[in-house]
Amino acid sequence: MTELNNSANLQNLSGSNLEKLLKQGEFVATAELGPPRGADHSVIEKKAEILKGSADAFNITDCQTAVVRMSSIAAGSILVKSGLEPIVQMTCRDRNRIAMQSDLLGAAATGAKNLLCLTGDHQKFGDHPAAKGVFDMDSIQLIQMVKMMRDEKRFQSGEEMESAPNFFIGAAANPFADPFHYRAVRLGKKVAAGADFVQTQIVYNVERFRDWMKIVRGMGLHEKVYILAGVAPLKSAGMAKYMKNSVPGMDVPDNLIERMVNAKKGTKKEEGIKICVEIINQIREIEGVAGAHIMAIEWEEAVPVISEKAGLLPRP
Repeated sequence: MTELNNSANLQNLSGSNLEKLLKQGEFVATAELGPPRGADHSVIEKKAEILKGSADAFNITDCQTAVVRMSSIAAGSILVKSGLEPIVQMTCRDRNRIAMQSDLLGAAATGAKNLLCLTGDHQKFGDHPAAKGVFDMDSIQLIQMVKMMRDEKRFQSGEEMESAPNFFIGAAANPFADPFHYRAVRLGKKVAAGADFVQTQIVYNVERFRDWMKIVRGMGLHEKVYILAGVAPLKSAGMAKYMKNSVPGMDVPDNLIERMVNAKKGTKKEEGIKICVEIINQIREIEGVAGAHIMAIEWEEAVPVISEKAGLLPRP
């Protein structure tokens, strides 16, 4: 269990269940829900039914990998109506600061209490590579702006607003990208900007993650921000190889790839879930880790299974 040693620990800034559980010292679980490439709200409702009870809050991705999908804010609103707590993602790729602040107010008005601030994947990787990227701000500046809106009740321009969006502010961190020793420093910048919690890149190399956490603890960051380690079940050996060789900032050890290769036909997914559960059990023993973020991309059915096998159920 992780309890932060700061004055913010005495109050609930957002009213979110995620914030409450973290401040109580619970080992939390979050999961991911990808909006559809269409306007059918029932897709979100069906995924919500699958995920209900398996985690404490659910990330709604914002046009992940620069591919057009339903708005994360609209999808988050549907999730709220379904009785689940969203973590609305916002990227800097598609909006300037005027649009971001407008969307932040709208998200808060729909009941969103958690926000994950991201710079965003470059548009050249998505389905509209000729689109103009905005990138008016980066994720650190976005965090600063959200904190100013929440704590000072001011827009980024300095002007006062009528009512503040009281978000529990999240950020992302990649313990595996190069240069390795800079990764904790960058996390420190996000914490200084106002991040309340952090979700990391997917952890497959637990030893390297331990090394990163050692640096993080040496900087005292584990006492200033809640760190949720990212985990994800592998579906196949091909997926493991692709992540190792083609996804920047991903570290997949060869022994895990061998396990997926050697798994009998028809049991590949089962082996991937087993590996994911093992990793959760390992990372929860690392000092400073406050929870797990389960990313079963377009495989929501796996999340309840993982949560149960990892001893994360029932959720408080």
